[in-house]
Amino acid sequence: MHFLGVIPARYKSSRFPGKPLVDIGGRSMIYRVYHQALKSKYLNEVVVATDDELIYNHCINAKMQVIMTSELHQSGTDRVAEVAQKTQAEVIINIQGDEPFIPPSYIDSLCNLFSDDKVEIGTLLSPMVDRAPASNPGIVKAVRRLDGRAMYFSRAPIPYQRNHDFEMPVYRHLGIYGFRRVALMQLAGLQRGDLEQYEMLEQLRWMEAGYEIMTSLVGEAPLAVDEPEDVEHILSWMKNEGLG
Repeated sequence: MHFLGVIPARYKSSRFPGKPLVDIGGRSMIYRVYHQALKSKYLNEVVVATDDELIYNHCINAKMQVIMTSELHQSGTDRVAEVAQKTQAEVIINIQGDEPFIPPSYIDSLCNLFSDDKVEIGTLLSPMVDRAPASNPGIVKAVRRLDGRAMYFSRAPIPYQRNHDFEMPVYRHLGIYGFRRVALMQLAGLQRGDLEQYEMLEQLRWMEAGYEIMTSLVGEAPLAVDEPEDVEHILSWMKNEGLG
């Protein structure tokens, strides 16, 4: 099976313009994400998908595979779908461009879901050890079925704990996705549904249209850069881990 890793990269971010090119310990963030993805045992190739010439030229100069895509895409998935149209890869992995130290084993866990021929879409969940951030709408929560399929994703703290004598895992959704190529082409043609517009979560469009999303459980959520102040947090973590 041929796996293609695609890293969508936009320059014009409302919260952090130029984020893919921010310096993370002497390397750009997009460089670090790209080279973490290259360590995956499953991915046959990795490519950056961008609509910005600065990012495109940066990738070329750093000898990273990159494709220029349309400026009209409203989501990373749409950008990934454009890349998928130009390849015959059977499975496309949409890798977040703001997690510079995503463990390659996480990517492998996602790829491994597609050993089941019935899986069309896959994603990752991480148990929330500290439940305090569950009320943060920026952290997406998920509920899954016994067989691993997702039941729902929400910015609200789900499931709600009414019975305080009973404990169960609460899962955080990690924004990495895997798609079979045919399914990805179909998803790119869907109209936005009510749930997506209400919660502003793209995956709800797919579920509302009847698609199943298989999940795999991994460990702690990778550190991400959402805003400029997150860079210092990453640098502090790198220093503690002895990383360069």
